[in-house]
Amino acid sequence: MTSVGHTRARAASHEHRSEVGDGMRIDWDVPIEMDDGLVLRADIFRPVKDGRYPVILSYGPYAKGLAFQDGYPSAWQRMADAHPDVTAGSSNLYQSWEVVDPEKWVPHDYACVRVDSRGCGCSPGFIDHFSPRETKDFYDCIEWAAAQPWSNGKVGLNGISYYAINQWHVASLEPPHLAAMCVWEGAADWYRDMTHHGGIVCTFWENWYDMQVKTVQYGAGERGKRSRVHGELVCGPHTLSEEELRKKRSALGEGIRAHPLDDAYHRARSPVWSKIKTPFLSAANWGGQGLHPRGNFEGFVRAASKDKWLEAHGIEHWTHFYTDYGRKLQLRFFDHFLHGKDNGFDRHPRVLLQVRHIDKFVERDENEWPLERTKWTKLYLHARSGMLERKAPAGKAVVQFEALGNGATFLTEPLTQDTEITGPSAVKLFVSSSTEDADLFVVLRVFKGDLSEVVFQGAIDPHTPVGQGWLRASHRRLDKRLSTPYRPYHTHDRIEPLAQNQVVELDIEIWPTSVVVPAGHRIGLTIRGKDYVHAGPSGGKLSNFKNELTGCGPFLHDDPRDRPLDIFGGVTSLHFGAGRRPYLLLPIIPAKKAATPNLPNRRK
Repeated sequence: MTSVGHTRARAASHEHRSEVGDGMRIDWDVPIEMDDGLVLRADIFRPVKDGRYPVILSYGPYAKGLAFQDGYPSAWQRMADAHPDVTAGSSNLYQSWEVVDPEKWVPHDYACVRVDSRGCGCSPGFIDHFSPRETKDFYDCIEWAAAQPWSNGKVGLNGISYYAINQWHVASLEPPHLAAMCVWEGAADWYRDMTHHGGIVCTFWENWYDMQVKTVQYGAGERGKRSRVHGELVCGPHTLSEEELRKKRSALGEGIRAHPLDDAYHRARSPVWSKIKTPFLSAANWGGQGLHPRGNFEGFVRAASKDKWLEAHGIEHWTHFYTDYGRKLQLRFFDHFLHGKDNGFDRHPRVLLQVRHIDKFVERDENEWPLERTKWTKLYLHARSGMLERKAPAGKAVVQFEALGNGATFLTEPLTQDTEITGPSAVKLFVSSSTEDADLFVVLRVFKGDLSEVVFQGAIDPHTPVGQGWLRASHRRLDKRLSTPYRPYHTHDRIEPLAQNQVVELDIEIWPTSVVVPAGHRIGLTIRGKDYVHAGPSGGKLSNFKNELTGCGPFLHDDPRDRPLDIFGGVTSLHFGAGRRPYLLLPIIPAKKAATPNLPNRRK
């Protein structure tokens, strides 16, 4: 079959079949046998000319045959309307959620391999996300791809979010033919980055499971969608009953709640940094508070790879992966490590930042993270004035708030000059509770002179603050080996309840962020006992999320089973006085050199 601009005639079955179309040799539903005998299915797009090519591989749950436009119509439309370079030069028939468009990679002599993960799309089996079984499957797919006659033996991994997260995991197994990976907005630590922020359960994963995985489970059959290319069902040829489907997947939400501490369950679903030696490009999103940025920064700092680069950008998390900016950056990286081209990528500065301003992003090269020239600056909280000041307060005081209310906000005076905050931040507090525990949500914010808040397009939500952090007071124990003043690291290996009105010292991590705060604006810190809510208009809804977007996207902490009112609905007290001087630690960046405005920023 040849090039198409419409849906192809419906194929007869889901058996392996080949064709040539749109300048590519395409193999549909190629079988890949795992070590336990289960057969996964993959689609392969490669140059028509016979040869041996490096591989760009992805393994994940979103159904390889489901078009981006059909599975995620609202996200696709927003991206296509605002970024015409994404759709230019492609038929867009092969675009799928969070993986590369083969029409833009095959012409550069790459073979693109998409594997449906166990239990999803056209691959049968039991769904158990990020489990050792899945990671071993991913390993086997890498080694299978390297051994194919059309492969040059070098396999690269690329993709967003899920397709990035599991790269950290599989790299920990050190596959012999894994030559490079681009981890685009990929969390890493199943406990700290994903399921339990500061020890507090994030409800995202259970909702995500309902909306984005169960809908494409193998066996959904006729209840699922069809490929807009070849017309076959994207979830396999069989239609199973709801009860049969339920038996073939883990109870993800129940599994998360059953492991409130960082135990073997979480560690089995997290990377081993000392074993990650593959060259990688780690791309973070400043606006991804709640999922996307932390793992990218942790990976860059902690992985054992000697060849590693960090990039950080903004706007929606699915956008810059596909724009010319992101795609060309990925191509230069993979051309060097998979094709062996001397294109200078190995000599590129190790850190590429899109520094966020109120109305734009400014591209800047750096060499390390956190930035060596950072001026770590303490802004002390003043109880009586509600101010953030460089001078510590004198005298004792207590600030109280209802845990489920709006909390307490502390502000700087209007800044006298533009001030850049780029890096991780931290908050030290001295807290007591009217109950045996308390959840602390800390929000780094920017306000105009009239005290209206400046918010930004986040990775998902259009109205996000600058930064966020979380900590359950009973999880306050620090890992002294891994903690730094700017990145407190908690063990999460025990629960230490509070005695009523017992004052405890808390160190709270605020995930890395970047913003240049203009002169005349104020920096703010809000401390509360529930998720941040944007005071302005709603962010609406996206087709793949249950909740309305109100400032935190889908990354909420509102499960009453994790936060019963009798414990987390009390009164929280912040204490000030001798030996108790709470502060916000900020990474202030002095001017280095003039930079050229690069990418527009969608401020709200």
